Amino acid sequence: MRVAVCVSGGGTNLQAIIDAVQNGTIRNTELVRVISNKPGAYALERAAKAGIEGVTVDRKAYADKAAFEDALLAAVDEAKPDLVVLAGFLVVLPAKMVERYRRRIVNIHPSLIPSFCGDGFYGLKVHEAALARGVKVTGATVHFVDEGTDTGPIIAQKAVEIKEGDTPEILQKRVMEEAEWILLPQVIDGIANGKISYGEK
Repeated sequence: MRVAVCVSGGGTNLQAIIDAVQNGTIRNTELVRVISNKPGAYALERAAKAGIEGVTVDRKAYADKAAFEDALLAAVDEAKPDLVVLAGFLVVLPAKMVERYRRRIVNIHPSLIPSFCGDGFYGLKVHEAALARGVKVTGATVHFVDEGTDTGPIIAQKAVEIKEGDTPEILQKRVMEEAEWILLPQVIDGIANGKISYGEK
């Protein structure tokens, strides 16, 4: 299975995927391209170290949103992926990309959807909201991407306990280590090996 990964930042989830492919946790999968919307994102260095092609599609390089969206879709299409993984990709996908890759795009979100998700909930903001609300359990969700924000069909979830004295930063790290970095490779492996059905429904 050919996988393209879209990133915006440091690429910790990308690294978890790279490691899982290399150590055999993810089977029958080739990482064919890493696409970043931020020039100089550390995720691109991770890709280069692993011998994966990295490309940047920077919104600032395009005259308008439509031109940027066309370039983003072209960057995905060129990779000919079977699956597109959003690993901390802070861009709302163009509707035509969602349509073309229906049920072939998955996203990882650092909460138990439907809690703390949707517009404005990304990065530390998710964990700040969970702590402010006083929930005792949070976690991560992998879902198929549809036209909404974090609204697509849920594939898998993993719970993480919130502990006394947690800060948003401490909680973010625990959710990554105990949920995101485990769940995302499991889902990719499941799709690659026919345990999770994908494609048009």
